[in-house]
Amino acid sequence: MISAKLRPDFTGEWEMNFEKSILRFSPPKRILMKIEHREPRLIQEIVVTNTGGTEQRTTFTYETGAETINSIGPSTARTRTRWEGMELVIESRMQTSSREVYFQDHWSLSHDGRTLTMAHRDDDLAGQISVLEKSAQADTINV
Repeated sequence: MISAKLRPDFTGEWEMNFEKSILRFSPPKRILMKIEHREPRLIQEIVVTNTGGTEQRTTFTYETGAETINSIGPSTARTRTRWEGMELVIESRMQTSSREVYFQDHWSLSHDGRTLTMAHRDDDLAGQISVLEKSAQADTINV
């Protein structure tokens, strides 16, 4: 078992690198993410700027080893978070009007802590890989 002190800390402000990512949707103009990680709690704030310049803000809260509930638009996602070695796995189920949607997001940090990779391997977004780079600016996301 890996000690909590050795596990990655995802805290920081991150920006999506679209050139390095593989997305299952048309990319917006920009995706910024602010993460506060104090194990076992993690708060993820996402700001998506569409090509017209309009921003959409979403906040997710997770707790390792417990189920959390988050709203995504009109839907509710039930989420469980766990560690698998050095990866944080965020597993969510959400009921839409037509079916249950399943996501299993694998988060990992590069050795230098400057690149956050979020990979969907075997879920409804299988093959999607989001690569985010740590922002050098302290005020990237104004929440």
